[in-house]
Amino acid sequence: MRTLPDLKASLAAKRKAGPPEATRISSADMVDVETGGLPTIVRPRTAGIRLEDWIPDNRAFLEREVLRAGAVLFRGFEIDAVPRFEHVVQILCPKLMSYTEGATPRKTLKDKVYTSTEFPPEYSIALHNELSYTMLWPMRIFFGCTIAAEWRGETPIADVRKVHQRIPAEIRERFEREGWMLIRNYGDGFSLPWQKVFHTEDRAEVEAYCARNHIAFEWKGGDRLRTRQVRPASRIHPVTGETVWFNHAAFWHISGLEPRDLRDEFLRQMAADEMPYNTFYGDGAPIEPGVAEVLRAAYDAETRSFPWQVGDLIMIDNMLVAHGRSPYRGARRILTAMGDAYSPATH
Repeated sequence: MRTLPDLKASLAAKRKAGPPEATRISSADMVDVETGGLPTIVRPRTAGIRLEDWIPDNRAFLEREVLRAGAVLFRGFEIDAVPRFEHVVQILCPKLMSYTEGATPRKTLKDKVYTSTEFPPEYSIALHNELSYTMLWPMRIFFGCTIAAEWRGETPIADVRKVHQRIPAEIRERFEREGWMLIRNYGDGFSLPWQKVFHTEDRAEVEAYCARNHIAFEWKGGDRLRTRQVRPASRIHPVTGETVWFNHAAFWHISGLEPRDLRDEFLRQMAADEMPYNTFYGDGAPIEPGVAEVLRAAYDAETRSFPWQVGDLIMIDNMLVAHGRSPYRGARRILTAMGDAYSPATH
């Protein structure tokens, strides 16, 4: 890859040799690419290079790189406002999708552009693959930083191909044999109400959605809802053919709930299937707390983190890389969007 001084010297030589000629700098010479870790980092070589102008000539490279590394961080391109974030993301991923069956509060900033989460800043959010418990999940997740926290506030990531390999065989094999079960209780003052999660006030629409997506449901008193769904613990990536650890089994296991005093209160007052969220083996048997801890340790061992800088944009393959959030202090604004919806039922 030629350096900028090399390009300048080449152009000077051409001017001496004859009349001026139209010269186009190759798009490959406009950026520096840092590979070898997670994420791959792409930076402009000079000021004024617009990411939206660079992307069209480099789609094939970006697709290869996000499938190889799992995530690509664009740094130095000044993607620091909602309109620019939306514009660049739609170039990278024209087919954006809405956040249905979500679990954490988010603000909608523009059509299909959200805040990453409104979860209290003093708590971490464990690593997870977005919407792994649904029958239709995004293949691409995007995060962008418009305000960096005063302290911490990273979005840690982990390669779930490697997480899968780290899980002891006897634990992994049971999950792969039985799957995992998620039980959710909507509302009850502790979690999102079903009206917000399913984007409707109509019970019949919720029931139809559950039937289409293999979710068992029951209506409780006071217009409350409980759902159960069993999903595979591992999946095969539709492009790379690799096996990935793709579930929320550890994420929503009651042993990992924060704050701990709230978790202890739930355990004193509620049965296992009455928690806002809880996970089980696919046959309904409890997942032992020690097993959940082993799963969390596998994520921890593969976690990589970088401090946010204003204007950063990261593109993540949602089946290859899990993401989370570190606690933080001060103002913080991370934008998110998701797209390229995928359903194993249609492939």
